[in-house]
Amino acid sequence: MSFIRAYLRASTKDQDANRAKSDLQRFTEERGLRIAATYTENESGASLQRPELFRLLSDCQPGDVLLVEQVDRLSRLNAEDWERLKTEIKSRRVKVVALDLPTSWGMATASADDIQSRMLDAINGMMLDMLAAIARKDYEDRRRRQSQGIAKAKEAGAYRGRPEDTERNAAILRMLQSGQSWSTIIAATGCSRSTLSRLTKRVQNDLAPVS
Repeated sequence: MSFIRAYLRASTKDQDANRAKSDLQRFTEERGLRIAATYTENESGASLQRPELFRLLSDCQPGDVLLVEQVDRLSRLNAEDWERLKTEIKSRRVKVVALDLPTSWGMATASADDIQSRMLDAINGMMLDMLAAIARKDYEDRRRRQSQGIAKAKEAGAYRGRPEDTERNAAILRMLQSGQSWSTIIAATGCSRSTLSRLTKRVQNDLAPVS
């Protein structure tokens, strides 16, 4: 029996990766199905460094369904990385179903070996390629517009960068001052090592004797 495995992704820790969970549950319930397992992570869709996605695939048996809200939740990858991910999906004989891809919906209930399934798989493959390419172009366009906006703001002297998360950083400073390790702080707060390095220097400067 095939299992439906839901994949939920958001790009940053500030975004709610579980936002679409109810929509995926509704989709399966309307078809008399249920989600066997849910895999959630906050990672960029433009990267293959997504542990939960690959844990999902490693858990799959042939014929299992990878269910996503939109194709861009699965991929904003460049062409080379998209081919790598598709090869992994195909080698495991996993069926991809996306709520924004109606041609894929029948894959949730189609038999793994019947003619309808093979036809749907062929159509689905073409549509997935198209939507993945659109998702990648949207990603590149937004990155380019962001870079252009930052460049213009710098020229005008108006760019100040991302505002500091003062509440979180205050908590990190207290943890540093109490002697907690970097690994403990990163695990507790989700901050980057560069942020932690900057805050460590701030603590060191505060403790430095006045000459």
